[in-house]
Amino acid sequence: MNRLVSSELGSKMGLRKVTHVIFDMDGLLLDTEGIYEGIIGDIAKGFKKTYARETRLKVLGTTEQKTAEIVVNDLKLPCSVGDFRRIFTDMGNQRLGNAPLLRGAEKLVRHLHDNKIPIALATSSSNESVVVKTAKHLELFKLFHHKVMGSSDPDVKSGKPSPDIFLVAAQRFPDNPSPEDCLVFEDAPNGVKAAISAGMQVVMVPDEHITEEQKKGATVVLKSLEDVKLEEFGLPPLPA
Repeated sequence: MNRLVSSELGSKMGLRKVTHVIFDMDGLLLDTEGIYEGIIGDIAKGFKKTYARETRLKVLGTTEQKTAEIVVNDLKLPCSVGDFRRIFTDMGNQRLGNAPLLRGAEKLVRHLHDNKIPIALATSSSNESVVVKTAKHLELFKLFHHKVMGSSDPDVKSGKPSPDIFLVAAQRFPDNPSPEDCLVFEDAPNGVKAAISAGMQVVMVPDEHITEEQKKGATVVLKSLEDVKLEEFGLPPLPA
């Protein structure tokens, strides 16, 4: 069974019906985490340092500023946070434009849009980074009602694991739904914590390096977006 929570168990757990859906982007819709790992690994190597797994898990889902702070401090890099971020941005602009969609992402987004379920994007990336990463998938990303970029948006005062980004995303739907009426899709532990803090249910699709402990708190944990049972949340089920 690919699902940590089965349909029957989900029913017993009292999953709430929802009306709106909010998606993270990196590592969930776009396969960028390996690219980011390569970028930070190469920066670290340039300073004769090693990008440790413990540090990588800390930065998952964080804003670009927070990522820079964590890496510079954890690895004791001989550069400022600002210098690191400039190198990080330059390398990202060169490498992230070819990021492919992850399995099940396009089908799920199109299905929700076609069924008139309001959807939004809530990513810790900056405006500039999102433009680069979505350039080859413009048609799909235009289906979102709005996008909240945590590294650039002045209304997002604190990045994940704080709930700000998801609360802002909910407030920007025209009907301003209650947090409990929103379902979040995430891959990172920090994102799961942010969604739970916002009072939202969250479907987690973690990568293979996430521990069982880090999955705790997620409403449902899946191997792939293809495995989601939308009907458990009162949404139109994915076609077979």
